[in-house]
Amino acid sequence: MSNNGRAEQKNVLGTPLVPCCLDPITGWYRDGFCRTDEHDQGSHTVCSQLTSTFLEYTKSLGNDLSTPRPQFGFPGLSPGDRWCLCAGRWREALRAGVAPVVVLEATHESALRLNTLNEMSNN
Repeated sequence: MSNNGRAEQKNVLGTPLVPCCLDPITGWYRDGFCRTDEHDQGSHTVCSQLTSTFLEYTKSLGNDLSTPRPQFGFPGLSPGDRWCLCAGRWREALRAGVAPVVVLEATHESALRLNTLNEMSNN
């Protein structure tokens, strides 16, 4: 059984998960939360406030988050926007020195499988 209900999911601090962003709408479920389930292969669990440096970095790796894609209802992201990032991509960005700030209250506890609370707190 899937554990994808909002009320059941916790953040990295062990408290109820709060929304990451509603405008633009983010999350695996596109409901504003970085909640996840067994079908979320990328683990879109790290709520981050994006920077131009990170957006350029992820674009250079083939994941262009800044270009609007109206056919998919995607507005394109700008520096300052909050977005649910894949836990692995955030870790790659950390290693490259370009990881955006993490919003801990809105970051799903499963992000701790790849990233430590200390790493996400100190960035």
